[in-house]
Amino acid sequence: MRGIMKYINRISRSSGIVYNAQLKHYGVNHCQHPYILLICSHPGISQEELARAICVHKSNVTRQLAALESAGYLTRRQSPDDKRVLQVYPTEKMQQLLPQVRSVMQTWNACILDSLTDEEREQLAALLEKAAQKATQAAQEILHGSGEGKG
Repeated sequence: MRGIMKYINRISRSSGIVYNAQLKHYGVNHCQHPYILLICSHPGISQEELARAICVHKSNVTRQLAALESAGYLTRRQSPDDKRVLQVYPTEKMQQLLPQVRSVMQTWNACILDSLTDEEREQLAALLEKAAQKATQAAQEILHGSGEGKG
């Protein structure tokens, strides 16, 4: 079997280049677009929930949120229920940026999928979703302390 990770990694690196070029005018980088999508769709999401959803370490979330906050894209507030929890809210500036982020994503998806038939696109999406679920499960076990992952 061919190693699919080299192709997934190449797509990911290429995506980063395209997203950075398209979003640099807004002071946002390719690592931050998942935060924008999640914060806008789930105002008040906690930093912990963001880490789980994006599948990154909590320190990465803290760093990215600090950059977005200093650029005026979000605010963080203590949870009224648990003072240890920081909830994240989009500012109007982030809400205005959301359509641009979605447009970049839509254009990029169309670009990389344009040589596939509709059936191939559906198959690819279904297979990648299945693989992503397994990858996320393994990463969550490592990131959140319930094991060493399964490789």
